[in-house]
Amino acid sequence: MTRNLNKDTTICMSLAARPSNFGTRFHNYLYDALDLDYLYKAFTTTDLNAAIGGVRALGIRGCAISMPFKEACIPMVDELDPSAKSINSVNTIVNTNGYLKAYNTDYIAIAKLLAQYQVPTDLVFTLRGSGGMAKAVACALKDAGFKKGFIVAIDEKTGKQLAELCGYEWRPDMEGIQADLLINATPLGMAGGPDSDKLAYEEAEVNNAKVIFDVVALPAETPLIRYAKSQNKTVITGSEVFAIQAVEQFALYTGIRPSEELFRQAAKYSRE
Repeated sequence: MTRNLNKDTTICMSLAARPSNFGTRFHNYLYDALDLDYLYKAFTTTDLNAAIGGVRALGIRGCAISMPFKEACIPMVDELDPSAKSINSVNTIVNTNGYLKAYNTDYIAIAKLLAQYQVPTDLVFTLRGSGGMAKAVACALKDAGFKKGFIVAIDEKTGKQLAELCGYEWRPDMEGIQADLLINATPLGMAGGPDSDKLAYEEAEVNNAKVIFDVVALPAETPLIRYAKSQNKTVITGSEVFAIQAVEQFALYTGIRPSEELFRQAAKYSRE
């Protein structure tokens, strides 16, 4: 079905350092399937303040926020939902008549995946990264009941802040750490970046672990996930995170929650 785009079509968008087609395909698939007069488009920007101002001024209904803008956009919105306020990180902005309210649906997605894969909460974990996505992961781990973990971050200030926020330990590197759950929340392995071919963890570290979780969604199979699969490890991928958090965004933008079957179809289409 081809939708008849017009002057009243509602626009939603995303902002990311390196935009992908995931969101564009996912949301537009659902708009088509549900016959909604909406259009979704991905963007990047070198002027975040102007971009968020454009969301407000042009009546853009919703804006997904990706790395590295999840914290930087906070001063530019009018209200933080508890999901964003509790971790000081944003991945979704909803515009209602020029009033911008920010949410974090990454947290919801991560919590659901930890439960779905039945990841034991007694596993020792390492979380590489200390930015906005890492905050969502760390808070989901804390709320799920994980007691022992390490925030591995080069930036000592943000690494320690995140560790203290959730009751974990900060380390600048992996030296001396043995973990069963390895999580990557950095751009390591992200397509289009300078480290796209790099493993977020050493092969030996993966070999000694049980579960590998990479929140990077592009490519669908990062070098870390590809290697972990070759070693028959349990893997959780960034594309899974994306699909779940995207359906939460979709509901915020449209007021409609698609059926489970339609969600699966849209998720599959977004990865093709």
